[in-house]
Formats: sequence, structure tokens, C-alpha cells
Amino acid sequence: HTADFTTEQLWARPHELTSAGFHIRHIGGSIDRLATYLRGGALSPEQLAALKQEGEPGASREELLAAVAHAMAACEAYLRTIDPATLRDARGIGRKQLPTTVHGLIVHIAEHTFRHLGQAITTIKLVRALG
Repeated sequence: HTADFTTEQLWARPHELTSAGFHIRHIGGSIDRLATYLRGGALSPEQLAALKQEGEPGASREELLAAVAHAMAACEAYLRTIDPATLRDARGIGRKQLPTTVHGLIVHIAEHTFRHLGQAITTIKLVRALG
């Protein structure tokens, strides 16, 4: 969907919508953060800083897609190590440690990723239509 998109197009906000660049960057960042919770960890200062900067324009298509690929590969590698016997183990999300399970977090990673992918594709189509 982004093959011929410029950096400017990726960060465009047609009708004040969130940019496709944000959604793509957020996919990589959210996978990384949710995978941290999946491992039972807490977010690092670097992850928190990256979260605050997700909407800042400027990263190129290549940079955004490389970050997504890296986050997905790291998450996949960890998913392959999970013992199915631990799928019901408790996990917490966020500062409030909202309760979930290992299985719940795996499903949430997929759902959250697809939600933002859909929003990115819709925004890309709108940017194209508006010329």
C-alpha cells in the first residue's frame, strides 16, 4: 500500500485524521510494548519516550517498515518460546496493570495490529484520492 508513497504523503493528515505514518509507527511500537507485558516486564524509559514521539512526522517509509519488521520478528521469536501450559498465566497491561492472560495478550497484539493496519490503509487510500 505504501510502495510509491513519499514521506510527506505518509505523514499527511487529510481532514485532520491521524496520519498513516503514525499508524505504521504505532504498530511497531505497540507490538514491542505489548510483547514486554507478555514477558511479564515493565516498559523501559526508552519505550515510554518512543510512545510519546509516535505522532511526530518525518520518518521515511523504509524506516517505519523496518521498525515494524524488527518488532514483529522479535515478538514472533518470543511467541515461539511460550509453553502452551502458560497461556492462562496472569499478566498486567500498563501502569494500572489491567488484568489479562498470556493468551489474552497474544490475541490483543494481533487485534491491535490489524486495527491500526486498517486505519493506515484507509488513510493511504484517502491521501491517494485527494491527490
